[in-house]
Amino acid sequence: MQDGSHRLSTLIHQRTIMSKVMIVDDDRTTVMLLQTLLELDGFDVTIVPNGSAVIATVEHSLPDVILMDYHLTDMYGVEVLRDLRAHPAFGQIPVIITSGMDVSDEAMDAGANEFLVKPFEPGDLPALFNKHIAK
Repeated sequence: MQDGSHRLSTLIHQRTIMSKVMIVDDDRTTVMLLQTLLELDGFDVTIVPNGSAVIATVEHSLPDVILMDYHLTDMYGVEVLRDLRAHPAFGQIPVIITSGMDVSDEAMDAGANEFLVKPFEPGDLPALFNKHIAK
């Protein structure tokens, strides 16, 4: 029994190592913290500091899941989300929108898979990402 659970743990760990996460946020402190924590959990993390660079970055480095702030320096995250959802190659990428304000209805209407109110617990992200990647 223990051998089977060890194999399952190894498979889950290998899946996490291969998972690519894109963080779209202009707050450097938040980004550095999340990047460090997620990389320690085995995720391959790509950072995008503004909305206008998301599509080009997704084309170059297709992520398994995107964590995106609602308020970006150049546009709203839901605008970027609508652009992603309209793109045939990227429309199915899971996107989680975050904000300090409760704009969950707007985020979900735009096509977000989840909405997180800041501050959220960074330690909960790996399980949340894996839930959406596994779908």
